Amino acid sequence: MDNPVSSRCPVCGIQIDTESLTSRIEITCDSFGGKNYCFCSENCRHHFLEDPRIAYFSMEIGVSNSMPTYSGGLGVLAGDIVKSSADLRLQMVAITLVSRKGYFRQKITKEGDQLEQPDEWDPAKTLTRMPNVATVTIEGRTVKVQAWLFEYQSITGGMVPILFLDTDMKENDPQDRRITDSLYGGDKTYRLKQEIVLGIGGARLLKNLPFKIRKYHMNEGHSSLLTLELLKENGMDAEKVRNLCVFTTHSPVEAAFDQFSYDLVQRMLGNEYLRGDIERYAGTENLNMAFLSLNLSKYINGVSLAHVEYSRKLFPGRYIRAVTNGVHSFTWTNLFFRELFDKYIPGWTNEPILLAKASEIPNREVWDAHTKAKTNLLTFVEKANGVQLDPEALTIGFARRFTGYKRSTLIFSDLHRLQDINRKEKIQFIFGGKAHPNDTDGKGLIRQIHEYAKILKDQISIVYLENYDMDIAAKLTSGVDVWLNTPLPPMEASGTSGMKAAHNGVVNFSVLDGWWMEGCIEGVTGWAIGPHPREMLMENERREVELRDLYNKLEYLIIPTFYNQKDAWITLMKNSIAKIAYYFQTQWVVRRYITEAYLI
Repeated sequence: MDNPVSSRCPVCGIQIDTESLTSRIEITCDSFGGKNYCFCSENCRHHFLEDPRIAYFSMEIGVSNSMPTYSGGLGVLAGDIVKSSADLRLQMVAITLVSRKGYFRQKITKEGDQLEQPDEWDPAKTLTRMPNVATVTIEGRTVKVQAWLFEYQSITGGMVPILFLDTDMKENDPQDRRITDSLYGGDKTYRLKQEIVLGIGGARLLKNLPFKIRKYHMNEGHSSLLTLELLKENGMDAEKVRNLCVFTTHSPVEAAFDQFSYDLVQRMLGNEYLRGDIERYAGTENLNMAFLSLNLSKYINGVSLAHVEYSRKLFPGRYIRAVTNGVHSFTWTNLFFRELFDKYIPGWTNEPILLAKASEIPNREVWDAHTKAKTNLLTFVEKANGVQLDPEALTIGFARRFTGYKRSTLIFSDLHRLQDINRKEKIQFIFGGKAHPNDTDGKGLIRQIHEYAKILKDQISIVYLENYDMDIAAKLTSGVDVWLNTPLPPMEASGTSGMKAAHNGVVNFSVLDGWWMEGCIEGVTGWAIGPHPREMLMENERREVELRDLYNKLEYLIIPTFYNQKDAWITLMKNSIAKIAYYFQTQWVVRRYITEAYLI
């Protein structure tokens, strides 16, 4: 028999002497990928096989840069939820798509034009193909769905299996083999096929595994077709299904929800599910995936207090809770700050809430860790872009999905003002992010930043890092001095990049939207840009206040503090960790789900 995966018990995390046969109980789960597992006791073996699990469904899950199965915040958040669930040794199984061609690999021309290339990867080199197969019916054809197994192993000993669903099987029609190729690729027909595989195929595959499912957690509405399968299993008893389902909505606008015409649904699904039953829960005009999730979930949550306020307006009469997003602390803390936290805050890895003690760390050591992280980033920038940035200059980072409401060019609204500020003390910018292939406005913003870089090249250094991914995000959110975020309220449901920055003592400078409504203590944890969203202002007045704040605070608060009041700046850095990072982390998110959604 092969050696077990880990020397820790996957249930309780206790270290096992794998050389001693008397200290372990070993089993082979042939129905679960043929994997070997070691347990410290018969009791843990029983829990592993018999305890009901949480089935966490997400269209994208980002756990590693080597697996391009994510496009941005939604997928990375899902990966962080999985990681924290493993940290807490929660019995969970995650389901997503394999996305063999990834989202896309971004190339940017000298003019700033984004080019998209497949970001292909071979799951066979990283994952274990499972023997279990489910079938779905699409356009009258039987489509087989296999799964690849990845086991995320926490340093605490906990483990969460992730199933990457795949239709690339020789038994399938050639067109069906491509369904799980491209994340968010293709047209509405392609998207609906993917959501059939994820929701219905995923639910059916779970039946073939040796797990009982306690709850089905839908991370956004892409997987909500699983509710139709649960209705069928439970004799169309909607109340039973609601008690099984949890729904997290991430969008503050109805237009962002996936919707499909019933003609298309009928063509894809046939008569497997009665149209009248679907319309009852998903809307009469179109199949609205968000409505389907909302109507068949007992526990519904948004991802920040501000997001929930707008969601309740979208869905009046619904009881929607606020569980503000977080990030996986260990993943997003730079090596240099990990070492610092290990020294002064032992146990922070397992209990990120202990980061509240960061104010006790000596200033000099905080600055040394930041200097090393910044050097690491600037070395990467020089290698990637051939540009030498000034390690002493105030470095501002902006990186996220490029789309209109993110307003990535707001900082360039008044070039003369920006140049005047730069003449007093030097500033430099690092940008990164992808625009969806069909988002022409987003692509236009990338071009504009390249144009501004050329206009200002003799005064202000502006760098754009292509193919923004998890590795680049980790370097950028830990290496800049200020993290800039300028969304158009209320479009930023939550946002997590600023939380990553805060874990590394990077100071946030952001419009009051999403999570920053909760994280901002003006002048203590960072600065707000513009008025509070509840202030009743005309749009042009709001824009004037935003720009005034943006430039005035940069010139009169941020720059003088950074250059002339180093201790005050380091206090801001420590506050970012002690008053933001300690709370905005996914262990806290998962604990909320456990107590409010999973155990009820």
